[in-house]
Amino acid sequence: MSVRICDTALEAISVIEDNEFIWTHSMAATPRILIDALAIHAKTRQNLTLLQLHTERADSLASPELFGHLRHRCYFSSTSTRPLMAIGEADYVPMFLSALPKLFRSGEQPIDTAIIQVSPPDQHGMCTMGISVEATNSACLVAKKIIAHINPNMPKTHGDGFISYDSFHSVYWQEDELPLHPQEKFDEVTQAIGRNVAQLINDGDCLQVGIGAIPDAVLACLTNRKDLGVHTEMFSDGLLDLVDTGVITNRLKKIHPGKIVTGFAVGTQRLYDFVDDNPQVVFLDIEYVNDTSIIRRNDNVAAINSALQVDLSGQVCADSIGTSIYSGVGGQMDFIQGASLSKGGKAIIALPSTAKHGQLSRIVTTLDKGAGVVTTRAHVQYIVTEYGIANLRNKSLRERAKALIEISHPDFRDELTKSCHKIWGIHL
Repeated sequence: MSVRICDTALEAISVIEDNEFIWTHSMAATPRILIDALAIHAKTRQNLTLLQLHTERADSLASPELFGHLRHRCYFSSTSTRPLMAIGEADYVPMFLSALPKLFRSGEQPIDTAIIQVSPPDQHGMCTMGISVEATNSACLVAKKIIAHINPNMPKTHGDGFISYDSFHSVYWQEDELPLHPQEKFDEVTQAIGRNVAQLINDGDCLQVGIGAIPDAVLACLTNRKDLGVHTEMFSDGLLDLVDTGVITNRLKKIHPGKIVTGFAVGTQRLYDFVDDNPQVVFLDIEYVNDTSIIRRNDNVAAINSALQVDLSGQVCADSIGTSIYSGVGGQMDFIQGASLSKGGKAIIALPSTAKHGQLSRIVTTLDKGAGVVTTRAHVQYIVTEYGIANLRNKSLRERAKALIEISHPDFRDELTKSCHKIWGIHL
């Protein structure tokens, strides 16, 4: 069947019928022009379900006018879907990111249409999924039809994201700017956390890091390291200076030596220019990137993740504030377990000691009612705040509580000590 070349995004989207399951390209590759067209088209349809990870610039699909026409099914929340979840107009599905492609490939979750944003076709008729392969690669393999926004600004990337132009049902061409995420500035707390985490990173370690002030603060402290590698779910700007200065060489990696392995990239134009047609960076299917059995094959994996709360037994909440869904399970446990099983590996959770400008402790006696446990107390290893490092491996509940209180904010230590005895029956 020949590819439909459409004059408008709405024309491209118009082939979506009632009762369809739709997958949207996510992260910084969210096809916002097709999303905005879907917001118009969905008003004429019934019972559409939009499957998604974190989406960028998708506010048009949060309109109350779409209630009853389109429902969000989220494996990770975003600023547009979080309020919908809070009022019951969107669904959250807790799932390890590595498991999502399996769900699609098995047919357990059918996909009728995939809407994606790609780079222009090359001389061989191949486009790429650009800066975000994640679960979109698997979604496109099983989708009955693919609607593509071809964006000349989308970088051509190497890895699993190649997709034939002939596989598209409908295409719409338009230049559009990609969403930019400037690096956050460090404050005294994030700088202290960065210095503490950096104490755990040695020459030759293989890094998994995310985006934000804390990961960037860690990376800024690693300028004197040698031969670091990268195998990470997300690739962001914080890594670029270490690549440019030769700190990151990937030379010692056992899996994909010499390559930066990632599932998606989010950052500034500098980052997008760096990955454009760069064979040093490979964007691979997230089922592979986040596979614990793959992660562990590299030695000295240092997985650095964040949390919203940690209780005194070591349970880590990273997806909700009480019962309110904030983000998602994502790949934290994939890398916590992979790093723990790696020879010389380190699984690190880094977070500020307080929230709400010092009013609340993030280290708590017990997690808030309804809070989700993303990393269990049986998997946890290092917890790091601005006040130090707690290694919880092979520690009893009493020993964990003592170590975590020592790295909590001083204003809350007496309270935590008293409640530890009252709730856990533990004397410190």
